[in-house]
Amino acid sequence: MSFTSPTPQETLKSLEARGPRANPYRAGRSLTVCEHGLVCSSHSLASLAGVDMLRRGGTAMDAAIAAAATLAVVEPMMTGLGGDAFFLYFDAQSGRVCGLNGSGRAPRSLTLEAVLEVHSDAIATDSWHSVTVPGAVDAWSQGLQRFGRLSFAQVLEPAIGYASNGFPVGEVVHSVWTAHETTLLDDPQARRTYLVGDRSPRLGEIFKNRRLAVSLEMIARDGAEAFYRGQLAEEIVRYSRSQGGFFDLDDFASHRSEWVDPISTRYREYEVLQLPPNGQGLAVLLMLNLLEGDDIGAMQHNSPEYLHLLVEAKKLAYADAHRFVADPDARSVPVAGLLSKSYAAERRRLIDPNRARSSVDPGHPQGQDTVYLTTIDTDGNAVSFINSLFDAFGAKKVGGETGILLHNRGCGFSLEPGHPNVYGPGQRPFHPIVPGMVQKGGCPGP
Repeated sequence: MSFTSPTPQETLKSLEARGPRANPYRAGRSLTVCEHGLVCSSHSLASLAGVDMLRRGGTAMDAAIAAAATLAVVEPMMTGLGGDAFFLYFDAQSGRVCGLNGSGRAPRSLTLEAVLEVHSDAIATDSWHSVTVPGAVDAWSQGLQRFGRLSFAQVLEPAIGYASNGFPVGEVVHSVWTAHETTLLDDPQARRTYLVGDRSPRLGEIFKNRRLAVSLEMIARDGAEAFYRGQLAEEIVRYSRSQGGFFDLDDFASHRSEWVDPISTRYREYEVLQLPPNGQGLAVLLMLNLLEGDDIGAMQHNSPEYLHLLVEAKKLAYADAHRFVADPDARSVPVAGLLSKSYAAERRRLIDPNRARSSVDPGHPQGQDTVYLTTIDTDGNAVSFINSLFDAFGAKKVGGETGILLHNRGCGFSLEPGHPNVYGPGQRPFHPIVPGMVQKGGCPGP
């Protein structure tokens, strides 16, 4: 199947056919319409880094990883090398969508019994028990190897530059940094690396992260090997152990991302794709199946009836997601049963149009904020990409001299014995990361 990018004229004609979407006289940001590629992210410097890769002849994957790496520098509270990454990639040449699960596993030396000695109801967000092996760098590496044209050194060049030479701290980044600055005081390396005299950087201040720059340079030179089987792994493990953490070198050396087939459902004329568990993309598909039975388009947007229906559908979907989503290597997840239209019809009957449910039990099928980015290149390849630390600044811990913030995905585990997602050594936790993709006629887009 081939992919032909629409011309700007065809795109505008399509948009006009849909009718007005907003007051044309209201000030705001215009829709971006491009001919040769697009990069959308939460920070202008990251988007610019991605566009630079496209201009060099790179693919959508090259652009996505350049943007993700730059976000690790300029939005350190939201994402980083010490987090996980998931993506969906539309390959224009084959017409196929590939998925990659870049989530890391819990330390193999840490048992459920040891966790329960410290945490009774849930794993604390700033504890070493919450830190799982970071999967992002391996996800970047595998994405580049399969779908990239540029080298690690090329795609990391913008991030290295901003880490070495500094970047001006903008309003949103400044406000989030300031709101969480006191949480960085407890870990000596977090305090040393991400605070300036025990305070967050001021608005407009040039912030440099030379330790992170050195780590990025190692990866640019040696690839993922540097992070999982080289100096960076050694330093993260050393520091973790010195502060009461649980990693050993084998936890890093044995890590591998997993290529997966997306799961999907059809919502009227659209096919909606998500990554399979251990992510909660399944919940999105469950919601769509529940909502397909109602004519949402006929409802007034944000009317009580409209919002009630969406909220009740979410309650049902999340009840199932939290009951069944777990590491598929450790537990069987009944994906086919959950996504069947008959199961959706059964669950839809629980929605009362006149009454909100105060609690929802999961069904019986047969069988925190982060950053998101997306890219598309001139050949029509497209990426839906999330790279996350979970909480702001993750576990508020830095891997020694590496400058790398460590995420706290271990908080996604249940501590309830017998639960499918109960904590287990070497297992992957429930993930709320949802990099989705919508197709019509076999191609991304409306």
